[in-house]
Amino acid sequence: MTSQTKDLTPKYTVPGLEREAAGKLIGLLRLRLHALNDLHLTLKHVHWNVVGPHFIAVHEMIDPQVDQVREMADDVAERIAALGGVAQGTPGALVAERTWDDYSIGRGDAIAHLAALDMVYTGVNEGVRAAVKEAGEIDPATEDLLIGQLRDLEQFQWFVRAHLETARGTLATDDVHSERAAAAKGAKVS
Repeated sequence: MTSQTKDLTPKYTVPGLEREAAGKLIGLLRLRLHALNDLHLTLKHVHWNVVGPHFIAVHEMIDPQVDQVREMADDVAERIAALGGVAQGTPGALVAERTWDDYSIGRGDAIAHLAALDMVYTGVNEGVRAAVKEAGEIDPATEDLLIGQLRDLEQFQWFVRAHLETARGTLATDDVHSERAAAAKGAKVS
């Protein structure tokens, strides 16, 4: 049973918000929490497994992203708690409730990892955008939290894409739809 199907209506919530609305927000935020926890671990995995001539640039670019994504997860977890919910941050809950697969690249070239990471950021950012829209219909405080996170996550994706952009202004990974395909195409660029 995922957080989307179980009743997450809290016994109490923040003043001015109906309990049922808080339950919807809690379900929405649980998936964002899982996405952020997964992203944090994926970024650290890339940090540990990147190789090649661009190693140090990517290795050092990733750590500040890891730290900020961990802070985002903490903010989301605290918002869930403030709404009267349970911030379920365990690995089992993440795996059971997520709607995406594990990151699929092991040890690899920096550009290949960045190409795959671009796909990860696309999925995360699309999820945040959808959550912003849904939260905006219910609660401006939750919407504001998500908008701030989206802005930072989009900037991180821009940092990644700067390594993948061609001189013509296109992404080397255009027209790919999986991490493995993106990594393979990215590896050809490096």
